Order: sequence, then C-alpha cells, then structure tokens
Amino acid sequence: MSYAGGRHFLQIPGPTNVPDSVLRAMAAPTIDHRGPEFGELGRSVLAGLKPVFGTTRPVVIYPASGTGAWEAALVNTLSPGDRVLCFETGHFATLWQEMAGKLGLTVDFVPGDWRHGVDPAQVADRLGQDTAHEIKAVCVVHNETSTGVTSRIAEIRAAIDAADHPALLLVDTISSLGSIDYRHDEWGVDVTVAGSQKGLMLPPGLSFNAISDKALAASEKAKLPRSFWDWRPMLAAAERGYFPYTPATNLLYGLRESLRLLEEEGLPTVFARHIRHAEATRAAVAGWGLEVLCADEREHSAALTAVLVPEGHDADKIRALILDRFDMSLGAGLGKLTGRIFRIGHLGSFNDLSLAGTLSGVQMGLALSGVPIRPDGVNAALDRLSVS
Repeated sequence: MSYAGGRHFLQIPGPTNVPDSVLRAMAAPTIDHRGPEFGELGRSVLAGLKPVFGTTRPVVIYPASGTGAWEAALVNTLSPGDRVLCFETGHFATLWQEMAGKLGLTVDFVPGDWRHGVDPAQVADRLGQDTAHEIKAVCVVHNETSTGVTSRIAEIRAAIDAADHPALLLVDTISSLGSIDYRHDEWGVDVTVAGSQKGLMLPPGLSFNAISDKALAASEKAKLPRSFWDWRPMLAAAERGYFPYTPATNLLYGLRESLRLLEEEGLPTVFARHIRHAEATRAAVAGWGLEVLCADEREHSAALTAVLVPEGHDADKIRALILDRFDMSLGAGLGKLTGRIFRIGHLGSFNDLSLAGTLSGVQMGLALSGVPIRPDGVNAALDRLSVS
C-alpha cells in the first residue's frame, strides 16, 4: 500500500494510540537513574498509579510486557506443585495457565466457550469442593482481549468469600486498567497484573503488579525461583523512587504524563466514555445485522468489541482489505477464533470522531468484501453518540 495521506487508524485493542503529549514527554533527555531527579520521577509515578488500580497498597513497575507481570504474580506468591484454579475465557487466559504449568504449578483449567467470562458459581463450587485448601490461587483475566468479554471480579471475590477459602485472587487487567472500572482494594484482589500499552496510553514496555498485604505475606513463604521478578528488592528500592536495576526511564516520563491525563479527565469520566463508545460500537454491529462474540450482556467489554463474521467469509481477508483500502488496523481473531472474528479496539486515547471514522471504515470494508450487511451500522452508532 502506498502512502495516501492522513493518519493510520490503529484500532486494534492494544497497543493503542499514544497521545501527542505522551510522545513529547518520552522525547525528553534520559537522566541518571540513580540521581535525585529520577527519584522524584519514580515516586511520582508510583503514587499516581495507585488511584488507577484502586489501591493504597504497593505497586511494582517492571520494564517488561504484561507477560512478565503474569510471571511475577505467580513466582512471588506460589511454590512448586501448588494448585491454581484457572478458567478458559479466551486466548490470554489460556496462555497464562500454560505459563503456570511451565513454572511447575498444578493447574485446574476449567473449560469455556470463549463467549462468557468466569462464572462465579463455578468458582464457589470448585473452592467448596476443595476442603483441604489445596488450591492456593485463583487466576482470572478481567477483560479478555481476545474475545471482548469482561469477567465480574466483585462477584468472583464474593464467591471465594462464600466458600470461606483462603486462595489468593490474581487478576489480569492488561486490557482493562484505565479503561474499565477496577477496584483492587475494594474487590479484595491480591495481585493485579497490568501493562502500559492499552488504557494507560503508552507504548509497550512497562508492566505492573499491585500487591495486597495477603500477597506480600504469601511472598515470604513462596518457593518458586525468582530473581528479576522478585518483589522484595523492587519494593525496597521503590521507597525512594528507584529500581534495583536499570529502568525504562523514558517510558516513565510518558507514564507520568499519561497519569496526568487520566487525572485531568477524571477516572469516572474515562470509564463512562469507554462504556459509551462500546455501546455505540455494538449498535453499529446490530445495525449491520451481525453478532458480537460476547454472549452475556453483563460481560460486554468497554474496551473492545469482537465481531463474528458470517459463515463463508474470512475475517482476516476482511481485515486485510480494510488495511489496504483505508489504512486501518483491526484486531485479528486469535487461537480457535482465527478467521472467525475481527476485533475493534475503542480504548485509550479515543473520541467520538475517531469512533465514527473507525466504524465507517469497517462498514465500507464489509461491503467491499461482499459480506451481506445492512447499511444501518454507522447511523445507529451516530444516534448513540448524539446522546450525552
């Protein structure tokens, strides 16, 4: 494809578009990561992250992808042979449980259809049967990026409590933090995993663990090998705003700015904006006569929408045409959903006009691909966007 003017529409569900002010912040000169200026930067971002997680407890920042934060959550709290309870809600939940197995944990993997989130009743049932308390952790993906399904963490916490079970609750918020309402402390989460490249509006390269007191206590007894991921030196250095090894300095500049933007807009407003854009996107899908993948209205994601294509059509070919004709990237179907869906990301630095342009490109691409749709999708979305 040759250059045709205008900007590229990056509408995958992460990495997301990076605001200009964040890009400018990252362009600042690199400083001494042992000097006083860096200490101020470190303390600033560590404090600024806490309201986004909904916590007053420690947060650790790693120079890594979200996959690294997955591993950190496991190795800091568990020992070889420990049982963990995981749920097949999509591609990333599957990858996390595979990692747990590779690390020497025993995984109870509850099968799922990739169209529903974690069923709190199943959590209660599994833990209720575990009278010996062999299950040491429950691992849940809050917003499954591969499916557009959001699990109900507060209800899952209530199910654990109803079973009177001591298992830790580990939650992946990689595609929900900063986009979907999340409350680490209030919901009794023990470790929250997150990444920089989605709702935090940064490039990939930073990941996070928010840590409860219960998780800190578990880390004192955990026996899985850990070095780079070890919380203890990270937390000790963080008291003064530093890291025990070289940090991603310029990404931290960007993080400081992205946290400022979230604070300026206000998290309740941010969450409401994402809900509104998700509702408009689903209105467009219904207007086209197509179906979203998420099968439970309570679990619709506010960060992305996965769209099923009709039988006889290849979602990847539709995506390729849209990229070629309109310079817009949509998310691919992953794993068992390859070729069956495309994913529209509507999270991070995003507004009404960006969504209108995105949905227009999708509608034109579907028509050009020969997908039998009604031409009502964009207008249905605009009707929703016109309501404050």
